[in-house]
Amino acid sequence: MAFTLFYDGSCPLCMKEVRALKKRDTKGDIQFEDITEDDFSVRYPHLSVQDLDARIHGMEEDGRLLFGLDVAHRAWGIVGFGWLYAPLRWPVIRWFADKGYLLFARHRHKISAWLMGKPECEDKCRINSK
Repeated sequence: MAFTLFYDGSCPLCMKEVRALKKRDTKGDIQFEDITEDDFSVRYPHLSVQDLDARIHGMEEDGRLLFGLDVAHRAWGIVGFGWLYAPLRWPVIRWFADKGYLLFARHRHKISAWLMGKPECEDKCRINSK
């Protein structure tokens, strides 16, 4: 696995993006890890679930961690759509985009409720469901 994406499996908006990525990851280049799984802390004892829950994280094969929109840009780049996030990584825009992302991450369950009608998935969202 070249890249590991850590995501919140209880967040409907997060799951919508994870499902879109998984659908396009036809080569299996991304390993998807739900931080809400019961055994997550056992499998990744060196990672803080609280930190992972505050903003999206990704991990390169060498163990280097990426955060926030850098993760989205990297993951979408792997599946050939990095250009979608590329403008958000440009100087100046990057600063504003990162601040906006942190605001989104902090309120993602409220935003999910507004946009999708539910703040959290019942039980958990399933990665393969629509």
